[in-house]
Amino acid sequence: MTTTAEARTRSGRLMLNKVPEVTIWFWVIKILCTTVGESFADWIDMKLGVGLVNTAWIFTVVFVAVLAVQVRLKRYVPFPYWLTVVVVSVTGTLYTDILTDRLDVPLWISSAVFSVLLAVVFGVWWLRERTLSIHSVTTLARESFYWLAVLVTFALGTATGDWTLELTGWSPGASVLLPLGLIAAITLLWKCGANPVLSFWLAYILTRPLGANIGDWLASPKVARDPGDPTGLALGTFTTSLIFLGLILATVVYLTVTRSDVTETYEAAHAAHATGDPRKERVALAGIGLLAVATTSLLVWAHGRPHVGPAPEADNTSAVRMAPGVAVKKFPPAKVSALRTLAATSLKDARSGNVKGAHEAAQSLRDLWDADQASLQPLDDTGWTSIDAQMDQVLKTFGIDHSNPSMSPARQEKELNALLTDMG
Repeated sequence: MTTTAEARTRSGRLMLNKVPEVTIWFWVIKILCTTVGESFADWIDMKLGVGLVNTAWIFTVVFVAVLAVQVRLKRYVPFPYWLTVVVVSVTGTLYTDILTDRLDVPLWISSAVFSVLLAVVFGVWWLRERTLSIHSVTTLARESFYWLAVLVTFALGTATGDWTLELTGWSPGASVLLPLGLIAAITLLWKCGANPVLSFWLAYILTRPLGANIGDWLASPKVARDPGDPTGLALGTFTTSLIFLGLILATVVYLTVTRSDVTETYEAAHAAHATGDPRKERVALAGIGLLAVATTSLLVWAHGRPHVGPAPEADNTSAVRMAPGVAVKKFPPAKVSALRTLAATSLKDARSGNVKGAHEAAQSLRDLWDADQASLQPLDDTGWTSIDAQMDQVLKTFGIDHSNPSMSPARQEKELNALLTDMG
């Protein structure tokens, strides 16, 4: 996947390409970037408690800033280019995570939407420029299309990769094999005459689930906390991010010194790639179609096989459902007000994306409810039991007193609203 095409202005002057030559180093650093996109986003969102939406806003601003630097350059420079790829990998991952975890959009819908969006980007790019080759990214318009396509491929790769795990129940380690095998097959088809532009973009999309699965495998604990939870080498998201950022930096330094991935330098040391054979391209295209059918069949088969998913917890919701405010009618108003205040605080933080604040408020709510049990339950056992059942549903969404991980903010908001309604 290393075809080269010269791009000249109308005056005939050779323009400098803004994208690196597609060598082995391109794919190595691309996979490193996708791994960072998965682990670094998880670390900032979950470990630092910044929140999914706030993290997405931060990286959107950073992406715009680094992209502004990148597009102002007149040629490909390794450090700003790969910094942009790292940032866009995190940003694209976060956009998909918001759809899935915040808005509860099914992964198959996200995959379909991003597929259509990518097709639209490629369609407009082709109609305007008559090429999708990354070897002719020599104008602002082409570079804009290129980075928009890259952003969408990261989001699409995240959605399809997560959807694959959801369908199959495979562990991150085992899941590495599917995108790796598909990339190897596409490379073989390219060697046999497949269209290089199509081959490049297919492989580019597949590196996202490959890198994400590698990141999950390295970061996940060695022993699953619950059945169906991912297992790996237990390095953690921070250590994984640090290692891969170091490897990216080392690779970028090497490329900066050697200039081995600069298109014009590469052309000087290598013979031009032969023009494609239309007949071979058609045969290879049929091969890609068969590969897609085989992959779909594999996923359908894996989905139908017994596999371990997250262990369901018993539903402790009380059979007694009381009208709003009735359950707390006999409780002291001051105590009810204190409980409502904490529930409202947790709800507000969950809506704003403050994961840490929402969790802390829910924890305080649990502590206060437990402390008041001795005084409230004797006043109205039925009312207390009703509120306690809904309180348990709230705590479950935060993973408090339950073995499951925190659920989506949308689910937390739903249960907190139900609790506030019950308390009048």
